[in-house]
Amino acid sequence: MSISCDLRLHKKQEDGVCGRRSRPHTPPPGSLRSYEIYVIRCKIMNDLTERQRLILALVVRDHIETAEPVGSKRLVEHFKLDLSSATIRNEMAALTEMGYLRQPHTSAGRVPTEEGYRYFVTHMVYQTDLPGSARDTISHQFYQARQDVEQWMPLAASILAHHSRAASIITAPHSERSHYKHVELIATQGRQVLMVLVLTGGEVSQQILTLAEPVRQDHLSAAADHLNQVCLGRTTEEIAALPTRSDSLEKDILTLVLSDMNRGEQRVSGEIFLDGLTNVLAEPEFLEATDARRAVRLFEERSLLQDLLARTTNNATVGGVQVLIGGEGKWEDLKQCSVVLARYGIPGLVTGTLGVFGPMRMPYARTIPTVRFMADLLSGLVSETMVGGDNEQ
Repeated sequence: MSISCDLRLHKKQEDGVCGRRSRPHTPPPGSLRSYEIYVIRCKIMNDLTERQRLILALVVRDHIETAEPVGSKRLVEHFKLDLSSATIRNEMAALTEMGYLRQPHTSAGRVPTEEGYRYFVTHMVYQTDLPGSARDTISHQFYQARQDVEQWMPLAASILAHHSRAASIITAPHSERSHYKHVELIATQGRQVLMVLVLTGGEVSQQILTLAEPVRQDHLSAAADHLNQVCLGRTTEEIAALPTRSDSLEKDILTLVLSDMNRGEQRVSGEIFLDGLTNVLAEPEFLEATDARRAVRLFEERSLLQDLLARTTNNATVGGVQVLIGGEGKWEDLKQCSVVLARYGIPGLVTGTLGVFGPMRMPYARTIPTVRFMADLLSGLVSETMVGGDNEQ
């Protein structure tokens, strides 16, 4: 069994405290005592020996595969290690004392702690690439649907859930700042008019208006054409600063347009697409009804999901991957879970979020590169279809 992929250590991550380089180390919120513990912990992380890193990586990998505590004898036999069981037990005891492993029962082997998983992710698998065969398969699936924009999100959710064997979360591309593109006014019946507003980035909203009195279609079309000439490409602030319209119909329509644009800017994300919850509920960690309900809450209560996305990805770099392990002390419902998230799209114009949700015992070596590759692929699609057309105008 080859373990070279997961045990590759990356120079960029080894050069500094806690896997970071060329960045000042600021204390986390809390007391001086908390900062001292933080520094000591970071020093310990960098002081792990090569053997300890190897054993930690193997414990994490084996626990991910089996969901069982891992003993020294299991490591020697399963991975054909040229080490004695006694030596491995001593190293596992040291890793336990450092906080990277724990022993569920006195007679049981060890399992990784949150800190153990974090070390594994940061130092051993974060920069691994998705195999070429998987990249080709995913790219081919999107190539077949490249002209059907409405299918991108459900397709992305399905592919991500399948390849990660967990639950997927995808938000549709969402304009970070609303820019006016086009409005259509269509007479429907009596005093009712359908207003269709299109924003740069592809977002479309529709609403039925009831006017004070019936208006002919030619008057509605003329008002829409005039507004399109005046407002094209402008932000909400720029439109609000325009001189007051003399035409009462244009004035009323512009008020509704601004209201729509403001609502769009206040949304945390676009439409949310979810898939693969059954993958998560099938894991041993969620066999208990209480634990299963906690996992389902993230999917059913969109406010929790919106809060998670708002506090983790809003200021994240497009294409960068974030890994949340055990709720990071902020989300009680994620205490036994991990979430891998990435932003995609065009920075400053239109972005979305995609990610994977599953047990803390997640196959990070497969999940992280899958999320990264999918984010890059969706960013390319957004750039080609939503931005390319605007740049040509």
